[in-house]
Amino acid sequence: MAQAMEAVNIQAEIIGLPNDERIGEIENLLLQGVFGCRSTEAVEAAVTYAQFLSSAGITPENYPVFLRMLEIENHWVIDSLIGERDPFLLLSGVQPNKYIVGRILAMMTRWHKGGIYAKNLSVILGVLQSVYSSPRDGYRIYPLSIADANAIGKHLDKEKGQDDPLNRAILEVLDKIAALEDDDNSEMEEVAIHASSIRNAFFDDRKRMEDVIPPVLLVTVEDRKEISPRRTNALVASDRPSPVAKAKPKPTAAPAAPAKPPESGSGQTN
Repeated sequence: MAQAMEAVNIQAEIIGLPNDERIGEIENLLLQGVFGCRSTEAVEAAVTYAQFLSSAGITPENYPVFLRMLEIENHWVIDSLIGERDPFLLLSGVQPNKYIVGRILAMMTRWHKGGIYAKNLSVILGVLQSVYSSPRDGYRIYPLSIADANAIGKHLDKEKGQDDPLNRAILEVLDKIAALEDDDNSEMEEVAIHASSIRNAFFDDRKRMEDVIPPVLLVTVEDRKEISPRRTNALVASDRPSPVAKAKPKPTAAPAAPAKPPESGSGQTN
């Protein structure tokens, strides 16, 4: 059977017809176009695909596709992927590995400060919290660099303070990394010291984040530009409560007639 399929593919190449490999390339190209979300149709297709993937659930086989979807810079897609789940726990069903940590750190590196959707950042931080809850075990899974520490720390928002949930999660991860001081591993100790310096800059009002993180990494993106699906307006309109009809004014009751004074000789006594 395999030999027959190979013969068919060879013949297809000779006569110019697409073979299985070429068809797979075309399918992948079209899917990448969907993930690019550069048109309304692509966004709608990506939202539907994310809903399907969410319903299937994350598994050790499909988690790379979840990671690819998280890289899409469109919050409608991300909302569909996460659904009602806690974003911090989205990837908790898969054992962390070097591939996962590398991909999520690449996201933090690529996105500018303020340019990452909060739910995306929550998913990423949930993974980092899990991996580095035991710092040395986490370092064995993925040995961090100073550049990685900067990629994590640059998403801190000093103006919001430590009570902000995302700030608190980032500070917790940096605190775990700061515990990696080890005289026997100079690279690990450098990363630990740098993570501690980032935390100190956040808490110290006399310091700026630029004092420890290169300013070029702290360029802020104020507005995230996204293409919305066409049905968003219709969904918003259908979810909006119907206008309440103005109540008709109640008829004003006629004022009570003043009581008549008692007539003289009515028999009433004072």
